[in-house]
Amino acid sequence: MSNLPEQFDSFNDARQKGFLSAKELKDSGKKLVGTFCTFTPVEIPMAAGAVTVGVCGVSEESIPAAEKVLPRNLCPLIKSSYGHAITDTCPYFYFADLLIGETTCDGKKKMYEELAKEKNMHVMHLPNTVKGELSYKLWKDEIIKLKEETEKSLGVTITEDDIRAAIIDKNEERRLLKEFYELGKSEPSMLTGMELHNVLYQSGFKFDRDELKKSVRKVIDDTKERYEKGEGPVKKDSPRILITGSPIGGISQKIIQTLEDAGASVVALELCQAIRSTDRLVDEDMDDVYDALTQKYIKIGCSCMMDNDNRFELLDRLIDEYKVDGVIDVVLQACHTFNIESYRVKEFVTKEKHKAFMGIETDYSKSDTEQLKTRFEAFVEML
Repeated sequence: MSNLPEQFDSFNDARQKGFLSAKELKDSGKKLVGTFCTFTPVEIPMAAGAVTVGVCGVSEESIPAAEKVLPRNLCPLIKSSYGHAITDTCPYFYFADLLIGETTCDGKKKMYEELAKEKNMHVMHLPNTVKGELSYKLWKDEIIKLKEETEKSLGVTITEDDIRAAIIDKNEERRLLKEFYELGKSEPSMLTGMELHNVLYQSGFKFDRDELKKSVRKVIDDTKERYEKGEGPVKKDSPRILITGSPIGGISQKIIQTLEDAGASVVALELCQAIRSTDRLVDEDMDDVYDALTQKYIKIGCSCMMDNDNRFELLDRLIDEYKVDGVIDVVLQACHTFNIESYRVKEFVTKEKHKAFMGIETDYSKSDTEQLKTRFEAFVEML
C-alpha cells in the first residue's frame, strides 16, 4: 500500500485529489512514469503498461526550496520541477517509478544530476542537430536504451508488438487533439485561447486512455455545437494571435488570459505541450518500430536543436492556415535557446510573413502582469 506524504492534509483540494488519484493508480498495480519533455517517446513506457505523466513544474511555490541547491538565475520551469520533487509536493514525482529526462538544455542536464540523487532517473542523450546519419543513429540507440531501462526499472518485458500497439494508441490521441486545436482555424475561432490551452494541457493528466479519448471527442462535439448555435465565445473582429516559445504551463493565465482580456483571440499555440508535440504522427506502417519512433521524435522543432528549420516550417504553415494577424514569442527567463532563437523568429515573422511580432521575457511571478496588460492592449490596438 502506497503511503501519502506527511504534509498531505496541508494541500488544497486539487492537489489532494491528484495525490489520491496517483495513489489509487499505484495501489491498482499500475506503474507511473514521469516525463519532462515532448522528446520522450512515451510509447515505450506505454508499451510496458505504465501510465505516463508530465512532471514539469508550473508553480512558483516550490522555487525557494529548489534555490537552496540550484542558482536563482535559472529557468523557473527547472527550479519549480526540482523543488516539487524534493519537497514531495507533486503527486506524480512522489509516486513515479521512473523519471525520464533528455539533454535538451544545460540547466536541465545539471538538474537531472541532482534529481538522480533523490529519484530513479534515466536521461536520454539528445543529439544537437536533427541533420545527419550520426544524429539519427544516436537517437535511435537512445530509444532502444530507454526500452531496456524501462524493462529493468518496471520489471517487465516489452515486445515490438507492444510498442506497435502503443504507437497506434498514442496516434489516436494525437489525431483527436489535432482535430480539437484545428477548431481555431474557423473565423472567428470556435474556442478561446484558454479553452485551447486547458484541454491540451489537462489531457496529459488523464490516466484512463479510453476516458481521455472520449472526453476529447466530447469537447470537440460540444464546441462545434456551441458554435453552430451562434454562441461562440470569440468576437468576429478580434485580432488572431499565435503564441510560440517556451512552455507556458506556469504562466498561462498571465499570458493567454491577459491577452484575451485585451481583446485578442489566441487561435494557435506553437508550444511543447500543444501543436509542436502533436503535429507529427508516428508512422504506423514502418517495419522497424524504433525507426518509426526516431523519425517522429527527432523532428520536433525545439530551439535546443541547431539549425532548427522544423520549427520555422511549422510556424510558416500555422500562420497561413490559422490566418494569424500577430505572433507573440514568450521566453522564460534564462531559457537561453529560445531567447537567442527569438531573433530568428522575429525576422521570419516580420520580414517573410509580414505579420506583427512581440517578444516577451518573463518568469512564474505575477509581478509583471500589469506591465504585460499594458503591452498587450497596445499590441491589440495596433492590430
